[in-house]
Amino acid sequence: MSNLDLKPAPTSCGGEAGSGPVKDLLTGRLVPLGESTVVRRLLPNLGRRMVGAWCFVDHYGPDDIAEAPGMQVPPHPHMGLQTVSWLHQGEVLHRDSLGSLQTVRPRELGLMTSGRAISHSEESPRPHARYLHGAQLWVALPAAHRHIAPAFEHHPEPPVVTARGLRATVILGTLDTATSPGTTHSPLVGADLALTEGAELRLPLVPEFEYAVLAMSGRVDADGVPVEPGSMLYLGCGRPQLPLLARSDGAVLLLGGEPFEEKILMWWNFIGRTTEDIAQAREAWQAATDRF
Repeated sequence: MSNLDLKPAPTSCGGEAGSGPVKDLLTGRLVPLGESTVVRRLLPNLGRRMVGAWCFVDHYGPDDIAEAPGMQVPPHPHMGLQTVSWLHQGEVLHRDSLGSLQTVRPRELGLMTSGRAISHSEESPRPHARYLHGAQLWVALPAAHRHIAPAFEHHPEPPVVTARGLRATVILGTLDTATSPGTTHSPLVGADLALTEGAELRLPLVPEFEYAVLAMSGRVDADGVPVEPGSMLYLGCGRPQLPLLARSDGAVLLLGGEPFEEKILMWWNFIGRTTEDIAQAREAWQAATDRF
């Protein structure tokens, strides 16, 4: 998915040590995307640019698109990052410059690695389901991997961990004993935690990771903090576990990873290290070169 801001500002990210345990509740700003979709942008956010290598988080829906075109994001480029498409309702048709053509459905992993350059489009297929609800996430590639060849992966059945009142789908990385088949290039984790009403548990964490919880649906408390759908609670580092309480059926995304020590520059859909990196990518896209 793209950042379609008409006048994007360069954003400096990374290069920061992780904090100890905190409870910073982040609210998203509404951003139009494509022809008819509005997203809640949680990262980058005022005071919080990254969570591990996770550097961009949009939450959208549930939207009733029965009489609407749904998601319509035209072809656009990416560089220096991975995109993660994650749905709870609806479908998204992914098409890219590698020739990939794939419909991504709820709780299937669509993972695109841009590396040195890729372009893609995303749209709701026709016909499509009535509701569209999901999250779009970016992962910054570390310097050693930011120029790798582009790739697209589709994993229809990511691994699942279950406990009383919990069904956790591992999007990326490892949770408990389950490891996602999605390719990663830095230590991180992403998991979809579906909770039944009344569930109360302590989720094991890696103390060296920093974490955040993105609320997707329902009413869930994370370490005693109610996290409403479309908001995200940043939790910092140094936690061996995370208390969760489901006050209704609900779902949250757990995002975490080692603090990203490299400084990066993010502009539009590009992640580089210098303004020259960004300028060269922009010129290549505008000139319609073979790079994209």
